[in-house]
Amino acid sequence: MSLNTVKIEQPKRVTHSYQQTINGTIEDIFPLYCPVKELLWTESWNPKVVYSKSGLVEPDCVFISQEGEQEATWFVTVYDTEQGCVEMIKHVPGITMTKLVILVEPLNNQKTRAIITYSATSLSSLGDTLLKKLTKEAFDISMNAWEQAMNHYLQTGQMLKGLPAF
Repeated sequence: MSLNTVKIEQPKRVTHSYQQTINGTIEDIFPLYCPVKELLWTESWNPKVVYSKSGLVEPDCVFISQEGEQEATWFVTVYDTEQGCVEMIKHVPGITMTKLVILVEPLNNQKTRAIITYSATSLSSLGDTLLKKLTKEAFDISMNAWEQAMNHYLQTGQMLKGLPAF
């Protein structure tokens, strides 16, 4: 194969970030960024299978979730409690590739700042259509629901139901 046969395109990509204030310490919060533990606090979460040596989130953990009629495969590239960083790649075949980065830092001894960034790249015309729906307004609504759900769970130990999916 020569360079002349490689098709190179400008990516169609949408990136949004959101800053959450979570009422808990990093030690309280970090374990909840896990496909298994998320079942405790996220009503809309739907993992079908998790591939993990420990049974929980870890570097190189792979899990599969349902994305409408498609399956999404997630791959954990970074899970670093010392640096306060989680990074995952989500692939919906033929539609999108998305990078999720979560950075956490203490605000004080009871509150933590979490900066959540999603960067979605289209792989097709269907992906292009999906990206048009990923507005900043829609993203902020879902991230606010995530923040509410996590804070409620940390305060009560119970799942907060009826929120928008995130």
